Amino acid sequence: MKILGFSGSSRKNDVSGVYKLVETVFENTGIAYDLISLRGKKIGGCIACLGCVKDNMCKINDDMTALREKIVEADALVIGSPNYYSNVNAITHALLERWFQFRHRGNDDLWGKLVVAVGVGGGEGLSPANVIEQICNYNLIETVAKVTGQGAASCYSCGYGETCSVSIPVMQYGKEVKITEDMIPDVCKQAEVMKLAANAGKNLNERLNSGHDPKIVAQNVQKKLMEQMAA
Repeated sequence: MKILGFSGSSRKNDVSGVYKLVETVFENTGIAYDLISLRGKKIGGCIACLGCVKDNMCKINDDMTALREKIVEADALVIGSPNYYSNVNAITHALLERWFQFRHRGNDDLWGKLVVAVGVGGGEGLSPANVIEQICNYNLIETVAKVTGQGAASCYSCGYGETCSVSIPVMQYGKEVKITEDMIPDVCKQAEVMKLAANAGKNLNERLNSGHDPKIVAQNVQKKLMEQMAA
């Protein structure tokens, strides 16, 4: 049994809410895992060259090349991203875009895998988690859980969070806000969020160890996707 995770946060692991939540999910699976931070990696988006059509192998040579086999071999994934303008951030989107290489001529390398989608934002984390879920749907991967939390927006540390009229602290607390350490969001202090992450890990373990059949999972996801597209 192999599970693989990606933290799309550009922050160092010890201060990244995304990394902490992805790690918490993994720690509660009871399964050996490989957690990869995308911080500092060079992964470009899909360039629509169609070089992957014949063999389902992307022809762009960057850090995605070394990750390809890990993704194929994994039975389940945990993917986390910060909220950038109600979306995943660029590096996470690039990683997921490059999955186009798996989609040709009935290739089933990704079909029937399971995923936990993790999102963290200065306001909310559901938007990036929803994007991860949707892209996984397109690849016939089932989202077994979404874990979302509120992280520390950059406004808390940029130096202008108290005076910028559109900063998160000002919009949440008013223009007279004085930033204090206790008001800075930290997913590790959000008991309900950490519980959700732990439960997601346990749920992933249960699904993988209770007769997980990738073919049936893929069929069910495809049915839902087709219903969504027809609506």
